Amino acid sequence: MTATTHDFLHATRASYDAMAADYTERYADHLADLPLDRSLVSAFAELVRAQGSAPVADIGSGPGYVTARLHALGVPVFGVDLSPRMVSLARRAHPELRFHVGSMTSLDLPDETLGGVLALYSIIHVPDSDLPTVFTEFHRVLAPGGHVLLGFQAGPDDSHLHLAERFGHEMSLDYWFRTPDSVAALLTKAGLTVQAQTIREPHEDETRQRAFLLARKPVG
Repeated sequence: MTATTHDFLHATRASYDAMAADYTERYADHLADLPLDRSLVSAFAELVRAQGSAPVADIGSGPGYVTARLHALGVPVFGVDLSPRMVSLARRAHPELRFHVGSMTSLDLPDETLGGVLALYSIIHVPDSDLPTVFTEFHRVLAPGGHVLLGFQAGPDDSHLHLAERFGHEMSLDYWFRTPDSVAALLTKAGLTVQAQTIREPHEDETRQRAFLLARKPVG
């Protein structure tokens, strides 16, 4: 892990630890009022179930509501988050599910053991230099035929935002907003086949489009 990678991981972890309680209160179930987003998660769950019983990793699981939704859809699932405080709150809210601290840049998982990887609004905190490593990790841990569903804030051009405060807490949190095509190109380079792209317009207080990419690890 490079010094640059360590720096962004440390800053992101510290930022989410600081705002974990407020973030969890605000986003206890962010999908509740987003029927299109829920339908995509449900479609992902159906695809994973059709491939067998291998588990799904919810990467950047935060408060755990997406992990819980996948569990309710009959998917064996566990959550992974960089923030120990977020993991603690997710375990408290969903004691029947498994959550652990980890980084998507280096997943503590064996090769080819997952039926799916879901990452909603978590790759936005990964710098351009580290995103290929993340997608290579997704490819490594997926069993052949396994699926990836990504959700992220998008825009007409790739851009960067730095926040020094959120929910009244001081922090150093970076966001990278990318076009669906640029993310799809990186997934393809990592050996994953992009099967679908969906873009929706901002909902209520959102300010950016939301993009969703579905990809699959080839069989054979």
